[in-house]
Amino acid sequence: MTTRVKICCIGSTEEAKMAVSYGASALGLVANMPSGPGVISDNLILTISKIVPPSVATFMLTSETSADQIIEHHKRTLTNTIQIVDELKVGTYEMIKKLLPAIKIVQVVHVIDERTIDEAVKLSECVDALLLDSGNPNLPVKELGGTGRVHNWSISKKIVEQSKVPVFLAGGLTADNVKQAVEQVQPFGLDLCSGVRTDKKLDPYKLEKFFETLWK
Repeated sequence: MTTRVKICCIGSTEEAKMAVSYGASALGLVANMPSGPGVISDNLILTISKIVPPSVATFMLTSETSADQIIEHHKRTLTNTIQIVDELKVGTYEMIKKLLPAIKIVQVVHVIDERTIDEAVKLSECVDALLLDSGNPNLPVKELGGTGRVHNWSISKKIVEQSKVPVFLAGGLTADNVKQAVEQVQPFGLDLCSGVRTDKKLDPYKLEKFFETLWK
């Protein structure tokens, strides 16, 4: 099975087209966040989501924690996937699915320790996919992604083995470690931001090297 690749922190229609041309099967569009890179306006997310080919998934990253607010946020961006980067605290996934039946829901799980495994497996019963990242939502200013750090892949592997849904692996992925990541974790997909950027801009050389390394 071909490992899917999601390029996150897309900042323009040009970056979206570049990522797709090199082989991305999904794009991450980062809305307002307490911290981290790649934040763009809801209007720009809407603009980008309209020009992406139907075969490519568009993930709107939202830090909203209420089902109602997540639904309203999606109406402003019209992506085909919602990536919830924080804990859903008010409402349920069922509420979101009922009102947005055609939209996929991906829940981010920040891999901190072994306790993350049970949390992730439980969440996998409610969503369409999980995304394992290296943030820390327990800090005073929440880290909800884009850290560029690798987390403990042995924990991620256990989550992949037990999850009811596909799992994306994120956190510090580059051309140098992608083969090891895929062999060790066996994820459905990979998610990367800083690993294919230079001075915060999408780097065609790094993109090409990443995909060549992954697929050779």
